[in-house]
Amino acid sequence: MNGVPVLRSRARGGRKTARKSMFPPGEDEEDKGAMKRLSTMWTSFRGKISRDRVPKEPDSPLSSELAPVEEKPRDQRYTSGQFFFEYLVVVSLKKTKSGVYEPQITYQFPKKDGMVRFQKEEEEKTLKAITLFCFPEGINWAPLTEYCSETFSFVLTEIDGSRRNGYCRRLLPHGNGARPPEAYCIISKVACFGLFSKIFDEVEKRRQKSMAMIYPFMQSLREAPFPAPGNTVNIKSFIPESGTEIISLTRPIDSWLEHVDFRVLFRCLTDEEVLQVFAATVLERRIIFIAEELGTLSQVIHAVTVLLYPFIWQHTLISIVPEILIDVVMAPTPYLLGVQKRLADQVTDQGDLLAVDLSEGRKQTFIRENGDEDSILPHKLKEEILQALKSRNENATLEELNRVVPEAFLPFFMKTVGHFSKYIVRNGPGQPGQFQKRNFYKALESKSTRHFVKKFVETQMFDLFIQEAEQRPTNQNGFFEQKIAEYQRKVREKTKKH
Repeated sequence: MNGVPVLRSRARGGRKTARKSMFPPGEDEEDKGAMKRLSTMWTSFRGKISRDRVPKEPDSPLSSELAPVEEKPRDQRYTSGQFFFEYLVVVSLKKTKSGVYEPQITYQFPKKDGMVRFQKEEEEKTLKAITLFCFPEGINWAPLTEYCSETFSFVLTEIDGSRRNGYCRRLLPHGNGARPPEAYCIISKVACFGLFSKIFDEVEKRRQKSMAMIYPFMQSLREAPFPAPGNTVNIKSFIPESGTEIISLTRPIDSWLEHVDFRVLFRCLTDEEVLQVFAATVLERRIIFIAEELGTLSQVIHAVTVLLYPFIWQHTLISIVPEILIDVVMAPTPYLLGVQKRLADQVTDQGDLLAVDLSEGRKQTFIRENGDEDSILPHKLKEEILQALKSRNENATLEELNRVVPEAFLPFFMKTVGHFSKYIVRNGPGQPGQFQKRNFYKALESKSTRHFVKKFVETQMFDLFIQEAEQRPTNQNGFFEQKIAEYQRKVREKTKKH
């Protein structure tokens, strides 16, 4: 990133270059879908971290060289060319001469060798950034005797626009007396929080026995083929006193839901509060989430972005803002930010902002709001979402929420903008289409729905969606069009019965 934070968002006005089309669940399209929503503004502070001291390359407790991986024919159970992760790093808090604890990378597996100077410099900046996201509190640490491990995630967006996901498990290493926590961070191109949470359970179990036991497991994982949606891969791992264990890692069928846990969102907020947050997000406003736990921040923000499906958040998103980047809250453009509770006073004095307190025992949920969040969505459609959400059990499982929540929110977009394809005009077969915006929203009979859609069509997420639809061949339907067709068929069948 270059110097002062530069917000990553497209300029309004003018047409933007169309991107790849929307992805249907069940296909392996993490990079094209879910993770397009998630940007840590990585390119906006590369300059800032490059001015800091890059941690000295530590001595490795084990050789990081990997044995040659035998090429095996792949089948449809696996995603061709995709692997679980790029590397694992251990971030430890080291006491400096000034008496403060500074996060430093103490191990990397595997090492990246053979890089030219430029690549090495960029990699060092990335590693420095990882330490900031693993310990966003900065130097505010002291040795502890008790610490509950926590898991959270972030995204690194490189200069070329490519994205890598960071999964982090912070824990107190095995030992006696007070000691600082350490963080295990996996960098991967795969967006699958649930899968990596299970991997961290295995890492933590091995860490409590010996640091050396982690790396054989991670090497087996690195060599394993990444399963296709709905499939399982088995990892063999030997543990002294326990023998060889088989760890089964399964991906959900709907790949667009595998990076989210709706339970955290609906545990922190009521259904009505979720709808107010959803309304502000749909209109691409500035939203800050506040919580004490890093896992709560990352999971809630990921869940909110998935509620937008099939649309994609196009602006700045930092699920956990490191203290060094707290000035980003002053940016005038839309963002979704996660801020730790202790920094709340520094971020809630901004105007034109929705600040959402997720912490337990809070006096109020919305510390700051614009005042119109409850009236943004058409009343009838909002009530339909609330009714659909009430169909879940009080202690709903993750599987149940993954079914109920999309069934509640996706029909909202079907009923408001589901007729978009009728208003994409083409000059001939194979020609790109042209969206007739005015005729599109004027076709809506409901005045309240028309009022909402007139605002929604001005958002960047809708603009990008329409660009993709304009470029898509007429005989190729995206996932949203397929769901619209299913919905319309159900409506016709219901009408016939009555």
